[in-house]
Amino acid sequence: MPAPANAGSPELILASTSVYRRQLLERLHLRFRVCSPGTDESALPGESPAELARRLALAKAGAVAASEPEAVVIGSDQTATLDGRGVIGKPGTLARARAQLRAASGRLLTFHTALAVVCPARQFSQVAVVDTQVRFRELSDAAIERYLALEPALDCAGSAKAEGLGIALMSSFESADPTAIVGLPLIALNRMLREAGIDALAQPAS
Repeated sequence: MPAPANAGSPELILASTSVYRRQLLERLHLRFRVCSPGTDESALPGESPAELARRLALAKAGAVAASEPEAVVIGSDQTATLDGRGVIGKPGTLARARAQLRAASGRLLTFHTALAVVCPARQFSQVAVVDTQVRFRELSDAAIERYLALEPALDCAGSAKAEGLGIALMSSFESADPTAIVGLPLIALNRMLREAGIDALAQPAS
């Protein structure tokens, strides 16, 4: 296997314990380590879902960067809205997952995936929010039960994994970045990392 592409570049840290984000970052063949940011994810009064995701992505990256100022730190957060209203979070239980999928049947969910890349030593800080619009097909109770039996998705906002069987619940999908809905927009991330000094396609140092 080729050497990681960030040999000789700043250390890369993912400020997240999400297995989905780790798997996405692994696609870039970069050496990185994972740190838990320990960030309070409560929304502020009057904060929109997109603003919440943006603030938390920066907060997560900043929390880890505070003790790792020489590293390039990635933070990310995702929120969702139903027909542009309210915040749809992770269900946590099958009962909430059923309720979320019933509410989503035939309707539009917008996922706001925020990404932040920071490096205090380089005075580098960038943040972006990538939206994904997902139209759910009309879902019967039987289809919902079958889906949840095969793929509970209790740790996914909206109770559907687009990268898995959840795609069968959807009738359309629109985004500038197909990886955003999974939790880490790799197109935006690659751009930010290049500007921060880490290029996934650079020749590794010998």
